[in-house]
Amino acid sequence: MSDMSDKVRQALDTAVTAIGGAPREGQIQMAEAVANALTDRHHLMVQAGTGTGKSLAYLIPPLVHGHKVLVATATLALQRQLVERDLPAVVPALEKVLGREITYAIYKGVGNYVCLQKMNSEEPDADSEMMLGVSSLEKDAKRLHEWARKPGISGDRDDAPDVDRRVWAANSVSGRECVGADKCAYGTSCFAANAKGKAQSADVVVTNHTLLAIEIVDSHPILPERDVVVLDEAHEFMDRATQAVTEELTSARVLRASAMARKFMPGKLADSFHKAANDFHEAMVDYGESIRGDVTSQARLKEIPQSLESPIRKVRESAQAITQFLSKDDEIIDTDIMAERARVKGAVNEISTTAATLLKLGDGFVLWYEPTFSTLYLAPLSVSEVLRENLLTQTPVIATSATLTVGNSFNALAKSIGFLVGDDVESDFKSGDVDPANLQMLDVGSPFDFANQGVLYMPKHLPEPGRDGPSIQALTELGELIDAAGGRTLALFSSWRGVEAADSHLRKVLAELPIKIFTQKRGDSVGPLVERFAKDETSILLGTMSLWQGVDVPGNSCILVAIDRIPFPRPDEPIMSARAAAADAAGGSGFMQVSLPRAALLLAQGTGRLIRSLDDRGVVAILDSRIITKRYGSVLLNSMPPLWRTSDKVIVQESLRRLSQSVKE
Repeated sequence: MSDMSDKVRQALDTAVTAIGGAPREGQIQMAEAVANALTDRHHLMVQAGTGTGKSLAYLIPPLVHGHKVLVATATLALQRQLVERDLPAVVPALEKVLGREITYAIYKGVGNYVCLQKMNSEEPDADSEMMLGVSSLEKDAKRLHEWARKPGISGDRDDAPDVDRRVWAANSVSGRECVGADKCAYGTSCFAANAKGKAQSADVVVTNHTLLAIEIVDSHPILPERDVVVLDEAHEFMDRATQAVTEELTSARVLRASAMARKFMPGKLADSFHKAANDFHEAMVDYGESIRGDVTSQARLKEIPQSLESPIRKVRESAQAITQFLSKDDEIIDTDIMAERARVKGAVNEISTTAATLLKLGDGFVLWYEPTFSTLYLAPLSVSEVLRENLLTQTPVIATSATLTVGNSFNALAKSIGFLVGDDVESDFKSGDVDPANLQMLDVGSPFDFANQGVLYMPKHLPEPGRDGPSIQALTELGELIDAAGGRTLALFSSWRGVEAADSHLRKVLAELPIKIFTQKRGDSVGPLVERFAKDETSILLGTMSLWQGVDVPGNSCILVAIDRIPFPRPDEPIMSARAAAADAAGGSGFMQVSLPRAALLLAQGTGRLIRSLDDRGVVAILDSRIITKRYGSVLLNSMPPLWRTSDKVIVQESLRRLSQSVKE
């Protein structure tokens, strides 16, 4: 054992003692693997089940090595846990062992902080004009202003008073619309600049997948220099990276940019942009009307709809003329005017580049129209090449999650993140510090005894789920299971239709019982909903995709997790179906390479909501008989925690009743 790994073990013991924990085999194994990856400069994928304590296992080795580490997470909950719980708890003890100060910081995109320049500007702009005369919004704005004047605050949206998103938009700017701290009158007190400054020098910087993905794809540094990158919740990274680089064109955004331009630079240029924006708006509304009720038109578009092409071209030309004009004139001294121009230029430029990308629609892109917000979306078919070139050649990358394997293999996820595995290893590796094929894979298991702590119930007798949401048989079964569990249920659905059907059925059949029903509505934020469910022990929570991962409710509030169906991507889901079609066209299988891995990971995540601590007990019920009747069922089962399996309804209801009884006593 090397001197370095002795130090890592010692520091890990110190940290675990500081939080009152006990040493865990999986955590030690993971920390040693991370330390090796840093010493030998290779990549590491490590599957670490719930309860491993993986944050300490990836934070401590870089700190011992004296390396700067960037941790990117998918959820806000995990960012907060790292910065508000884990790091404060262990840093003082680690500082003693390592004999030096350890600093950490959280860094988010500019739009997550109040912009003092915009907040204090005399001139109302397009964002604030929208709010005039709405008294509730004016109250919100006043609360936000008062908060922003308090000394010592972060300016961060998550610490701010809860205000309407329109109020937030009127007091913040996107990264593209920010003039930059050195040119801004408020540069020295700017919240975003201060957060970034703190992050520049910190040993540990916590950020989100989105910001990291934007930096990688634009190859434009937003985040501080680092020696190692940790992707936590790595099973979500490819999707977040895809979302981060998906461009969108909506008439609302184009109209906002044209209002900003008009206010700032009257004259022919602004007028022609304004006209183009209005024509585009009308064309988008007409297009939406023309395809209403036609489900297939929401899937991938092979080309720009004919009626939209000319309006988009005119938007592009008039927007480009404005950005050229704004780039020429550099003699302005007034910092407020400079900041305002930067905003106009940023907003108009974004429209111009998106329109240009849309017009030269290449093979590697997926285009679709979303009717609810009448938006054109353009996404890359794959992000793995750009992740490989701009992330995986720069520093060692530690990718970790409780779910990284599909049917016992890491390969599907490794490929999506851009690692070179299997047959691809021979492909030409260009220069860089680290080889994308130099990847270790490790599964450290979980400290939980799944087979004794939980049951996986797979009712064979239910009909296969159809297109129209859960069958009446599945809903009846769900009601009976909830009754046996005395509430205490998290029910996960793969569609809003499923949530709504379950809500109306359960309100009827559980009406006589003292069981409260919390149902997620579109746009609900997950945090408060989960808190209410956790507090009320006999309640049930019904929800869709955002509750399948990251929800952590240990204890008696959740002894049953019910899943309505295997979460295959919907056939009209544009990116997934385009990726599956591309795999088919290349002689592979879209189902095996795209749809099945996606379903397996989500199912493993959903199942993982049940056992969250060493004392948790309960049942996961999958109300989709295909998991037993279809050949691919075994791949799904091999991707899940190894719960004890049964199809016997009597045994399951009996277990739930006993559990519910023992909880009450």
